Amino acid sequence: MDKEGIRGIVDEIAALASGSDRMNLMEVCGTHTVSLFRTGAKSLLPETVRLVSGPGCPVCVTSQAYIDLAGELALRPDTTVCTYGDMVRVPGRRGSLEALRAEGAKVAVVYSARDALAYARRNPERHAVFLAVGFETTTPATAATVLEAENEGLKNFYILGGHKRIIPAMHTLLSAGEVPIDGFLCPGHVSVVIGAGAYEPIASHYRKPCVVAGFELEGMLRAILLLVRQAVRYEARVENTYGAAVTVEGNRAARELTERVFEPSDAVWRAMGRIPESGLDLRPAYRRYDAMDRFGLSFGSEVTPHGCLCGEVIQGKALPTECALFRKKCTPREPVGPCMVSMEGTCAAWYKYGPARAEGGGNR
Repeated sequence: MDKEGIRGIVDEIAALASGSDRMNLMEVCGTHTVSLFRTGAKSLLPETVRLVSGPGCPVCVTSQAYIDLAGELALRPDTTVCTYGDMVRVPGRRGSLEALRAEGAKVAVVYSARDALAYARRNPERHAVFLAVGFETTTPATAATVLEAENEGLKNFYILGGHKRIIPAMHTLLSAGEVPIDGFLCPGHVSVVIGAGAYEPIASHYRKPCVVAGFELEGMLRAILLLVRQAVRYEARVENTYGAAVTVEGNRAARELTERVFEPSDAVWRAMGRIPESGLDLRPAYRRYDAMDRFGLSFGSEVTPHGCLCGEVIQGKALPTECALFRKKCTPREPVGPCMVSMEGTCAAWYKYGPARAEGGGNR
């Protein structure tokens, strides 16, 4: 779409929102947060349309206790922790995995669960533990890897389960009623798997518009236009601007693969506590791959870094610029909280693209 087309969408958003109180639209996913900044979409919106971040960054929502367990495993002399790059820099109680590695802990950065499996094959004398974090987008790949390990009879591969399900978290946010949300910008990649229909209970029960979008400028702006249009008309339904990839029912094969290996379970989210049915445990047939069972682990208490507002940021309760640590004691080079670490982290996005000082609203 050319500039005139983009300007037309922006003007329509502004016209629709001009007679309303400022509305809060939550971008559920961290990839949307970054894309809205990177494409300039955020700066095109009127002051009456405010975008706030949600709990959709997998690194950011992973609990402090999980990070601490990962560090404990990495310090075992016979064990290697295999993880995505973002996870190695998240501070834990004993330091980040990167810091522990400098002290002799064994940590391997991988790009996929299959890379971790390959590490296990190459190093049969060691235990390889994959940090299985992420939402519905990455869970099928973990499930496929567990089945591959099963087929090979591999004895030294495990996962530390940290996968999350986004819909229960949205229910929890809305049930708490602490954050005014007028609509949800729903993530395209997760929706490819779960389908646009998965958001129907959010729209019907809570009367909140939900619009699925990809991550390009035009698609995100069109989705915001649909959200604003529904909000001013007091409507609440699910719409989909990413029809080329997202269907109503989603990817059934991917969901069946996940359901074969995992079963829903309660899970602890950073700052949000234990959310029913928001996580995934290995089914009994595959429990032998569970690092918690294999190494007799249990989660400790949650410890929030002093002054860190990551927990509030991922629930839309605070902007990064409202955190006293932002740009001062917390930077991408020396992060205090996970939102400054992750590529999808809201604080990292604001640090790179956003304003330096706190503001009451708006999108710049």
